[in-house]
Amino acid sequence: MKSRRHAALVACMILAAAFAASPLSTAQQKPDNKPAQPAEQKDLLKVEPAARPTPPETGPKKSPQKPDTRIQLPGGDVDDKNPVITNTDLITFTVTVTDIYGRFVSGLSKNAFSIFDDKSEQNITFFSDEDSPVSVGILFDVSGSMSGDKVRRARDALGHFVQTSHDRDEYFLIGFNSRAQLLMDRTRDGNAVLDKLTFVQTKNNTALYDACYLGVERVQRGVHPKRALLLISDGQDNNSRYTFNELRRVLKESDVVLYAIGILGGSDVGSSLGMEGQGILDELAGVSGGKAFYPRSNAEMDDIFEQIALELRHQYSIGYRPPNFTSDGKWHKIKVRVAPPRGLPRLWVRSKEGYFAIANPK
Repeated sequence: MKSRRHAALVACMILAAAFAASPLSTAQQKPDNKPAQPAEQKDLLKVEPAARPTPPETGPKKSPQKPDTRIQLPGGDVDDKNPVITNTDLITFTVTVTDIYGRFVSGLSKNAFSIFDDKSEQNITFFSDEDSPVSVGILFDVSGSMSGDKVRRARDALGHFVQTSHDRDEYFLIGFNSRAQLLMDRTRDGNAVLDKLTFVQTKNNTALYDACYLGVERVQRGVHPKRALLLISDGQDNNSRYTFNELRRVLKESDVVLYAIGILGGSDVGSSLGMEGQGILDELAGVSGGKAFYPRSNAEMDDIFEQIALELRHQYSIGYRPPNFTSDGKWHKIKVRVAPPRGLPRLWVRSKEGYFAIANPK
């Protein structure tokens, strides 16, 4: 009997020990499982946000700002010499200096020039004689009066202008007959301009004034501060919306220099239409500070185009600020004088005649 009680007591003690051991084992396993899952989740949350925000904040935000400060040119090129555009009372213009033989005179200092604004001498605040590029508008007459051999002669001579020009010049090509049309907009490829003129057909009337007006508007959007128009025509306008006086006013207001090449045929020389055309070209070129030319042979035409290209590369850029400047729109006459260095004969100066007192962006 005692042995049965003793066995039952031992069995109870074994069951109690097993029951006590079971919760302890469960408690030890739970802490091992719970921390493992949160630890993996925290690693993922830290790695992904840390990797993503860093590149967008340090890299891409800065790179898009660079193109905003430079001017994109056709073909993907970028011009790194941009004009600074500010609203200013600085009067700027170009000056061409030649000797008695028509040769360009370079290397003069600022002290060699005297500027008079309505007979009042001015203090020169800006001066440059650098060989800087130009924004050039080429205005090519393809009207019926330019038929025959005129267009081919003019195109071939234009090739000499392109070859002699600055390699960073930009070109705007405008063709005109009954209306003016922009054929090429802002290109540095002078050969592309010549190719565009290879197969043009001459017909209809001549909207010369409209072409010049469009040319002034386009080159003023150009990259370079120096701007010029190259007008190739016989000078006989008969179909423009703008009048001669309106165009003359625009040229006087702008900083664009116009060079005219009168392509006159045998019947034009000495005729009333020919003389009228020459008078128009002389006046338009003169008010802008440019010049009109009338070649009589192919060789002379080639020389003239080269001469214009060289002149654009040997000009002086001069600027001054008139004291007590008032933006009243009145016309002010400019007179430029140059004192030749010792040993040189008299020098000749050509520039624009004056300006309207309007504080325009330069």
